[in-house]
Amino acid sequence: MLKLADILEALNQPRPQKATAAIPHAVIDSRQAQAASLFIAIPGEKVDGHDFVADAFAHGASFALIQREISGDFKTIDLRSTLSQKDVDELDAPLCLLVDNTVTALQEIARFWRNKLDLRVIGITGSVGKSTTKELAAQTLGLRYRTLKNFGNLNNEIGLPLTVLGLRSDHERAILEMGFYVPGEIDFLCKIANPQVGVVTNIGTVHAERAGSQEEIARGKAELVQALPPAPEGVAILNYDDIRVREMAKMTKAHVFFYGLSPEADLWADNVEGLGLDGIRFRLHYKQETLHIHLPLIGRHSVHTALRTAAICLVEGMKWQGILNGLRAGRAQLRLVAARSKCGALILDDTYNASPASTLAALSLLEEMDGQHIAVLGDMLELGQYEQQGHEIIGLRAAEIADILLTFGTRAHIIAKSARKAGMPTDRILEFEEKETLIEWLKENLTSKDTVLIKGSRGLRMDRITAALEAEK
Repeated sequence: MLKLADILEALNQPRPQKATAAIPHAVIDSRQAQAASLFIAIPGEKVDGHDFVADAFAHGASFALIQREISGDFKTIDLRSTLSQKDVDELDAPLCLLVDNTVTALQEIARFWRNKLDLRVIGITGSVGKSTTKELAAQTLGLRYRTLKNFGNLNNEIGLPLTVLGLRSDHERAILEMGFYVPGEIDFLCKIANPQVGVVTNIGTVHAERAGSQEEIARGKAELVQALPPAPEGVAILNYDDIRVREMAKMTKAHVFFYGLSPEADLWADNVEGLGLDGIRFRLHYKQETLHIHLPLIGRHSVHTALRTAAICLVEGMKWQGILNGLRAGRAQLRLVAARSKCGALILDDTYNASPASTLAALSLLEEMDGQHIAVLGDMLELGQYEQQGHEIIGLRAAEIADILLTFGTRAHIIAKSARKAGMPTDRILEFEEKETLIEWLKENLTSKDTVLIKGSRGLRMDRITAALEAEK
């Protein structure tokens, strides 16, 4: 477990024998502080963590990283210069540790701590599917190895270091999702996490507003495989079905392990069958083995999640029985929630976020369901130059699948226009600017025979539509 001495050493201080206090948690939200936590005070645009140091100590934190003087009668040690003997004698909690920059200090501590531990790290990136893969892989690997994962979306320059500080000496594996917004970001995260295995799911258009073209996004994601050590220690697990990901094989010195739906991949699947809420069925091939598999993962697109998870576990030395046990235990669909409305309609709530790829996958799931298909589709944000094209593609697919299309948001008008152009009857397409009006239409028109997909970017808060419709439990 991380100790105060490790923090001091990471920040170029002598390692005092007295600094033995263990630090089981690191947090940036004072409300999440627990006994013996390290609180990192980060100044933000609207909220400054320095204003909550006292609150963190009140919740049990032992130490706080700060970059400016704070109000309150708290002992402070200045780490911007070498510690004096007097400082060493006063390392008792609660204690503030003054540094030049708290975010940089957090990253340096995490880098130091990761390199001190003997474990294998699996890094995962991609436009769609990385969180689902992280969760399922952590669950499956956890059947054999003591495994740590980053929680929620703690996958950036702050979240990943916080996760790393939660590592203990008895951890054997860490599965770390790595987010991408701008070139250089994943390379920076790799310098902290030092992964031996890198998994790339796919290259989509999400975050193109900030990152640029798909080619630039691909180059950014490729930073993961470029950071891996050479084979045999390093392994790049790549999606053979995505040409941009497949080309990453040329950019790494690590061993390449392909997965996908092509027999050219090392691990591949065919005969994929969607069973609605009963999961998926497919045939899996690896070397000379063929397995017939039924999993509780929802939607045909989930076969790639299963393949990625199986590939990770095979690379990490697990046998098929353990892998299948882990896959079959993954009963909770991570971000898609199935619920019933008050009238008995089935609601597929996939409102965590939206991109063209994830929306197409959600529409394919809707197609597998019984009853009248109603698609409630909102804006897809952060698509940059792909905004028009991305929404048009969704409109074309919605016209093929949906019996009724409801759109919400300004960009979603493109979806409606594209669906009309594809031949969907105009009276089956309704466009809404107000969430309340959309909800009222659904309340008045839904029947027990309907299946409703609700999908849009998180910024639209379309989860409130589900909440308004959902039957009381």
